[in-house]
Amino acid sequence: MEKNRKALQLILGIAVAMLIAINSLKAQNTEGFIYGRVYTSDNSYTGQLRWGKEEAYWNDHFNAAKVENQYEKFKRRKSSSSDSWRDLDWRISSIWDDKSSNSVHQFSCQFGDMKELHNNGNERMTVVLKNGEEIRLSGSGYNDGSSQVVILDDELGVVNIPWSRVRRVEFMETPKNLPRIMGAPLYGTVDTHRKGTFTGYVQWDHDERIGTDKLDGDTRDGDVSITFDNIKSIERSGNGSQIVLYSGRELFLTGSNDVNSGNRGIIVSVDNVGKIDIPWSSFRSVTYEKAKASGPSYASYAVPKGLSGKVYTYDDEQINGQIIFDLDEAYELEILEAKDDDVEYKIPFRNIKSIRPKNYNYSMVVLRNGNELLLGDARDVSDRNAGLLVYTKGGNEPVYIEWKNVTEIVFD
Repeated sequence: MEKNRKALQLILGIAVAMLIAINSLKAQNTEGFIYGRVYTSDNSYTGQLRWGKEEAYWNDHFNAAKVENQYEKFKRRKSSSSDSWRDLDWRISSIWDDKSSNSVHQFSCQFGDMKELHNNGNERMTVVLKNGEEIRLSGSGYNDGSSQVVILDDELGVVNIPWSRVRRVEFMETPKNLPRIMGAPLYGTVDTHRKGTFTGYVQWDHDERIGTDKLDGDTRDGDVSITFDNIKSIERSGNGSQIVLYSGRELFLTGSNDVNSGNRGIIVSVDNVGKIDIPWSSFRSVTYEKAKASGPSYASYAVPKGLSGKVYTYDDEQINGQIIFDLDEAYELEILEAKDDDVEYKIPFRNIKSIRPKNYNYSMVVLRNGNELLLGDARDVSDRNAGLLVYTKGGNEPVYIEWKNVTEIVFD
């Protein structure tokens, strides 16, 4: 009798746990997951999207190479004669025109900023922004233009579509409560050496970012592969990591780049900041918690507009207008990349209030949330910056400002 009673309690306990999990999933806002319709030559599929085993959220970054040579052409014309660059095409959209060039500039934006993505074949693609602007890109050297697209079709379930079969992806608002998802968001706090803590959505080893992804490693008794939705914390320890599960169980794992120095880094997506990439050498631990939501929704990404603001110079000038930053970035959806020692920041320009060059290698980046970051070791914030173009109201040509003459940029 006692044995039967305990068995019944166990069954009831499991049932209650499953009910709690189901209710939790239904209550969770799913609007932060990428969602849309994928068109192939023969069919279309609608549902939650994931780029291979990586990007799954609207705040994840899409990366490719810009096909343009406006930067090279400007430098060449400027170095020969100040008058000779008057015949350049000064339209803002022309910096993405498809012309022969040896220069390669990266295009990065969040998935939430894209309206459509077209596969043009031969590693070429076209991104259509929410304002209708079309940007021609090359996927060469970037897996975002070659990975399979995974879609949890509303009727068929999971479908893995090779990129070669994709003709067009139409991005759409994600339903608030999807009945099924690929996995729960990974959310938590990462503790670092000397750089404090960061709380947000976590990408482990640059890849794993949903609960059904797995952490691989070796114990003394053999290999294990643990889904992240069972993991409470991971702490770096010697040549491996100490793992604590939500059940309280503890494991020490080695032998895999998930848990040792082969780890490529832990990325934290922090609201109103951007993505912060923490290398293994700076990592101490991560403590996960159940996410209350899945991140910013598709609708939260506004129709893009050009960068604009005020540029102050050492010549005591204030030049107002539309800004081309580093002769490359033209929209607030594009990404500034720089480092705080070995911790790398990738910040959408929309989150930046001002930039003040401090010396040849560093700039003070002030965010709209009030945070101040001294960032360096990157072209965007050092003397390697190619300078600014400012389109002033009523001007026939943009004003070129060398980076060494910039004292501050204040964005509108």
